[in-house]
Amino acid sequence: MVTDRIGFIGVGLMGQGMATNILAAGYPLSVMGHRNRAPVEALVGRGATEAATPKALAAASDIVLLCVTGSDQVRAVIEGEDGLAAAGTKLTIVDCSTSDPSVTTRLAADLAPRGIVLIDAPLSRTPKDAWEGTLDVMIGGAAVDVARVRPVIETFARRVVHTGPTGTGHTMKLLNNFLSLGYGALYAEALMLGQKSGLTAEVFDQVIRGGRMDCPFYQTFFKYVIERDRDAHQFTLENALKDTSYLNAFAQSRGAANPMAAAVRNSYAIAVGTGHGGDYVPMLSDIIAALNGLPPR
Repeated sequence: MVTDRIGFIGVGLMGQGMATNILAAGYPLSVMGHRNRAPVEALVGRGATEAATPKALAAASDIVLLCVTGSDQVRAVIEGEDGLAAAGTKLTIVDCSTSDPSVTTRLAADLAPRGIVLIDAPLSRTPKDAWEGTLDVMIGGAAVDVARVRPVIETFARRVVHTGPTGTGHTMKLLNNFLSLGYGALYAEALMLGQKSGLTAEVFDQVIRGGRMDCPFYQTFFKYVIERDRDAHQFTLENALKDTSYLNAFAQSRGAANPMAAAVRNSYAIAVGTGHGGDYVPMLSDIIAALNGLPPR
């Protein structure tokens, strides 16, 4: 039986599909709007309630999910006179954003004396998976708290992995994104070298697709490269830079030498620094080509 009231902040590319599945499972849902009104209005049309502030949303909720850009945005909706914490009620906050693990652990410790539990539950896969309820989720938190929120998360997730205490979900997410964004940087550079050598992207794809180096990330990346479908992989270069910057800061905090992660970050820093932050990750292939005097495909 559904008993918990759910709040949701961040009904964007991923969040709208997630929130829609929560509603479909019968949970009472409150959402908070942002600049894009269309997702909020669509959810309200399905039975959700709109809250004017995080504080008001917290007062109407038992569990609040956040699906925002990163740690700065998470702190903005939790702290302050109109933040979630200001409601003064016992609350479980599930941060599905890709955040800095060190910020997550500090924030969890600060909130605990106020009766607020913070769990990190970042996501993997695509907006399409959010709508289909097939996301992968990495959860950091105490076992009892994870057990409480798991039924809600399973409305939009196919695979849920408990990674350990709070903060480990965000750490694992950074490692996951290091691998995927590292592939993106490698693909872009390999395509540029192939183009300089007279090898087309189609030939490249014929060799890689179906082989040991193929994977779903490769397939969405190359759906743009081959088919020029700009919406095939909707993750911005600006967000890629944020995530790789978080990873490098995390490595520094651990005293670790991480030459590969530093190189990957610089690929995305170049893209953002040349004015392409709003473009999607597969478009890095065009940017690296252009920097080497080559036309886009």
